[in-house]
Amino acid sequence: MRIGIIAGEVSGDILGAGLMQAIRRLCPEAQFEGIGGPCMLAEGFHSFFSMERLSVMGFIEPLGRLPELLRIKSTLETHFITKPPDVFVGIDSPGFNLRIEKVLHEHGIKTVHYVSPSVWAWGQKRIHKIAQAVDLVLALFPFETAIYEQHNVAVQFIGHPLADSIDIGADDPVQQLRTREALGLETGLRTIALMPGSRRDEINRLGPIFIETATRCLKVNPDLQFVIPCANPERRIQVEHLLAEQDAGANSKFHVLDGQSHQAMLAADLVLLASGTATLEAMLLKRPMVVCYRLSPLTFALASRMLKVPYVSLPNLLAGERLVPEFLQNEVTVENLTAELISLIGDDERRRSLAERFTRIHHDIRRDASQQAAIAVLCVAGYSMSGRI
Repeated sequence: MRIGIIAGEVSGDILGAGLMQAIRRLCPEAQFEGIGGPCMLAEGFHSFFSMERLSVMGFIEPLGRLPELLRIKSTLETHFITKPPDVFVGIDSPGFNLRIEKVLHEHGIKTVHYVSPSVWAWGQKRIHKIAQAVDLVLALFPFETAIYEQHNVAVQFIGHPLADSIDIGADDPVQQLRTREALGLETGLRTIALMPGSRRDEINRLGPIFIETATRCLKVNPDLQFVIPCANPERRIQVEHLLAEQDAGANSKFHVLDGQSHQAMLAADLVLLASGTATLEAMLLKRPMVVCYRLSPLTFALASRMLKVPYVSLPNLLAGERLVPEFLQNEVTVENLTAELISLIGDDERRRSLAERFTRIHHDIRRDASQQAAIAVLCVAGYSMSGRI
């Protein structure tokens, strides 16, 4: 059993590794190749290119990398057409994966798209391209399936693997204190995690505002500390440069971590973060949050015209209401963020209420996602499940 997979970013790499593990439990002889990151490589994945070469976001930003992306696309298509896999799985990265899936599908190769493209957010035109490219869409959230069903596109809601891996009772105060101790934080101070993103451009746009907001919060409430997880050494250097520009006396209240974003959120009382998968993790950890969404001006101008939903953060989309504050583009100001953080940190009842709502949503999307995805992928490949489930 040969399975082609392309994962274009960190979240996709984690999903891919979980999928590989679950498939191997059902089909031990399965082999995997394509593009993957360190989590997939640790599972024995054969990657033809570094996953970082696909990690680019926005509408405008990919244009500067277009020749390289086209070369990668052509190489992969030629390989998979010449040596057809039993099934191909594109994990997220729809701008890249759907194009490859369409070509492979036209050559008779079974295709699955893992993580629904945001057709519910950007309108329905893309649904027709998806229908031409895939045999099955695996959706992580229940609100995503309706549009596919309306257009007779095969879809399956499988839940989210993060909801499976994070304990329902993740808001345990004892665990929070132990995590603070392990990270070298003061256990008695209110703690805020600052998470401006894992990409250079995200940190350029949000990092200075987040750190200035934290400094402003300290002037209002000195009994605070801040923890900043960095995705890699390059991002740490970026963050440390930003901190060096602040008042040296306040820097003792900032703790920079190598990775450990999960631990940073566990240690925190609340989180200030960029919109994305991290908002889901914060919700599953039952942490109140303030969500920011900031793109380059041209990209945001295009995106705002296309956006068809009232919210951008996953907690609000899953709840169907504005559970957590979110600030978009020009709303992302030090004044707005400071006011929201100070309000949240002092409102215990609001934080308890949020934790209750987050727990209900956690139950809704906890479905043993990797196992469900593995069964679905193998069924599309025509692999017999008899006696293996």
